[in-house]
Amino acid sequence: MNSIPQTVTEAAISTIRERIQQGIYPVGSLLPAQRQLSEELEISRASLREALSTLEALGLVTIRAGKGVYVSRARAARTQRWRFADQVSLPDTYQMRFALEGFVARLAALAVGDEDLAVLDQNVEALRVALVEGDFEAAAALDFEFHMRIVALAGNSAIESILRNSAEIMQESQRLPFYQRELALSTHREHTAIVEALRRRDANRTGRAIEAHIVAAAQRAGVHFPVPTGAGAAPVLETPGGAAAKEPRRTGKVASSR
Repeated sequence: MNSIPQTVTEAAISTIRERIQQGIYPVGSLLPAQRQLSEELEISRASLREALSTLEALGLVTIRAGKGVYVSRARAARTQRWRFADQVSLPDTYQMRFALEGFVARLAALAVGDEDLAVLDQNVEALRVALVEGDFEAAAALDFEFHMRIVALAGNSAIESILRNSAEIMQESQRLPFYQRELALSTHREHTAIVEALRRRDANRTGRAIEAHIVAAAQRAGVHFPVPTGAGAAPVLETPGGAAAKEPRRTGKVASSR
């Protein structure tokens, strides 16, 4: 939201971008070690890693495990135009999805059945094929269907109505991240992690996985938004077993979201 003050992570992103654009960190060069950089910017290592992940999503740096962070280009990769700018901002759209979908995903983990999981598995594989073939319109439709099936499982008709009535805006927010072609398959990997968390009926893990997915998708679209402290949205996409909360109404098989 435009009124939210700049966070320390956002300030770090701005500072590093400026240094790259000014040639302080030339293209091809290695950024200072994270310990040194976090001390210079006066932020935690965790906040710095979040900033670097955003810069990587923008195409400015490349993170090489065990080797460091290299400058890839001086300017962020061109992003697609947001078609609904006259209605709602793209950051606000991702924040709405983060707030609503994380909640319903936790409920869905307690209502999901084996047939639902089989349908989601088929969707994830179809998404992989569409992304490999570069069919981003089909991928966005599959992405929307995936998310709406999870929403339907939760049994909250109010939230489902809000998201279905925003279908075009939702799908556009899902399509934009695909245009960073080298990162397009990230959505497939993140959906796979969400399904695995659902398969374990782990409410908290499912919520965290879908929140992390939305944050990562936003970053691939060139959007970084502050995540409330304690929201449980750390980008952890592994799926160990976990506990559950109050069980919602079980819905059994979910109707098609088409």
